[in-house]
This record gives sequence, C-alpha cells and structure tokens, in this order.
Amino acid sequence: MTTDVLPPGFTGEAFPEVFTKPPEQPKVKKAGQLTKAQIDEYFDKGFLLVENFFDSAELEPSRAAINDLVSDVASKLYKAGKISSLYEDFGFEKRLIELEKAWPGAVMLLLKQGKLPQAFRDLWSHERLLNVVEQLVGPEVSAHAVWTLRPKAPGHAETLVPWHQDSGYFDSDTYSTHIVTAWIPFVNATKENGCLEFTPGGHKKGLTAVHKLTENFYITLDEKELVTRLGLDMSKNVIVEAPLGSIVLFSNIIPHRSIPNMTDSIRWSIDFRWQDSGKPWGYFGLKKGMPLRSEADPDMKPDWDEYDKADRFHLEKQCEEDEPKDEFDVNIDSGPWKAKWQIPES
Repeated sequence: MTTDVLPPGFTGEAFPEVFTKPPEQPKVKKAGQLTKAQIDEYFDKGFLLVENFFDSAELEPSRAAINDLVSDVASKLYKAGKISSLYEDFGFEKRLIELEKAWPGAVMLLLKQGKLPQAFRDLWSHERLLNVVEQLVGPEVSAHAVWTLRPKAPGHAETLVPWHQDSGYFDSDTYSTHIVTAWIPFVNATKENGCLEFTPGGHKKGLTAVHKLTENFYITLDEKELVTRLGLDMSKNVIVEAPLGSIVLFSNIIPHRSIPNMTDSIRWSIDFRWQDSGKPWGYFGLKKGMPLRSEADPDMKPDWDEYDKADRFHLEKQCEEDEPKDEFDVNIDSGPWKAKWQIPES
C-alpha cells in the first residue's frame, strides 16, 4: 500500500461552507451595510465591487499620507546623494515614477517602509467598512496581520502580481479561515492602469490549490492548476474596473491577479484584511492581528501603536537572514511563504 505524497504547502483539505455560507446577519441596520443581493453575490462569486462607498473627501487624508510617504522616500534618497532632485513639481500620480526613473528601486523602497499612518488606521477601522465586514465574517472583527499599500507603476515588473490565492501567502491554518480583503483604489482603477482580475466561483471548493515560487518574492498558480484542481473556465474571468470611491471585496481563496499598467501614471491602491477574532491568525507566528470590533465589548478601542510595533517586512527578512542589509536594499526576496512552497531537495 502506497501513500501519495502531497506537494509542499498543499493539504488537500477543503472547506466550502466557510467561503460560501454567510454568517448570521446583524439584527440592527447600520450605515453602509450590503444588501442581501450583494452578500449573495459575494459568497457566490467570491468577490464584489461596491461603487460609491466613499466620497473623495473621505479618501483625501490617505492620499495626503501617501504623498508624505513618497516625500519620505525622496528625502532619504536625496540626502544619501542617490538623486539630484526631489521632484516636488510632480503630483500624486507622477512623482514616484520620476523617482523610480532617477533611482530604480524607489517603488520598492516605498513598499518596504511598512508605515501605517493615522489616515490608514482610520480607514482600516472606518465604521462603515466594519459594518460591511461584520456581515461577512461575523460580529467579532479583527484586523489581519497583513496589509499592503500598492503603487502600481507603469511597466514595473515587481508590482505585477500573478495569479494566486491570498491563503498561499499565509500558513495552512488560514485554509479554513475566511479572511476578507477590501481593495481600495485612490485613483480610478481601469483595464488600462492595472486593476484586478478574478476567477468567479474559484472559491467554491473551499480549497487552497498548489502554488509555485516565482523568481522574485511572489508565488503563482499555473493556469493548469486553476482549470484542473479548481475546475475553472478561464474564459469566464472578470476584470473589475473600480472607480475612485469604490471598494472591491474578496476572500482569501478566490484566485486573482493584477493586470499590467499601460498608462504613464501610478495606480495607487491599498488593501486591508479582516477576520473573525476567534480564528487562527495564520501568519507563521510572526505577527498577530488586532481586534477592532466586538459584540461583547462595544466600546473597544484598537491599540494601533502596539499593532504597528511589529514591522512585517523586518520580520519576514528575519526568516532567512540574521544580518541586516543596507537600508537601500530593495530586494524583497524572503518571506515565510517561500519555505512553505519550497520543494524539498532529494
């Protein structure tokens, strides 16, 4: 009798009800809540576009915070003599591009800052957003350990994200945990500037498929894996254009990718994640999430300073390296998920 050896990172376990069955809905009507039709669409397709969720004024503090982060990168490079200009005459959608031209790596340097300004904290815990998340994961809501600011630069390979399921970047505990992402654009996200593409129904088996390592820090799902193991028809994929003010909600096992930015401007977005506070955090023991809302403690206040103490990028580096590298090292070539999907040497 022989026992089949499973590929690394793959458990073969499936949890369809976790990702297709809505939790019991709040009995109290709250601002911003999804309609029943929207909830049904989310659990049927695995993702949902909600237009006009924010007005532009609500997003302006985060846009200002992004400008500050770009200024921080420019100042750091300028003071080190790596660039000869701060490029202050360029706006929100152009300045980082000019910095990248002057010093290739500026985009990744910004990503590795990992700073969580107050505007991002306020957006992550925005009352209307939490009202929506509560409908998808239940009343005990926590911020997940992973969030990402995404500057999608034109022709920038390092920010072109291939097909994957988010659970592929977490440990196997998340395979049975529903983690909700809200992808929030700070400009109109279009087919031209690199919006998201999804495989409708790719979550219905409740299965995290076999991912492979790429040459950089990403993992990827082969199309064969999407078709044969998840049973998907790739001709039915959906590219989701998301106007400014909208949010795109999706689960941690819906396959998705970002498409190329073919314009001459940055497509800025951010993604936040939430889950049921009682479920495993699933980030390899490196960082825990943080409770944001509790039915048992309606006056709960998030401790953002404590949450922000753990720098995710620094912790990920420690997985593979003991010695700190140069502060201008822009390689993100490590991470706990790499060992998870690594094929053992024979």
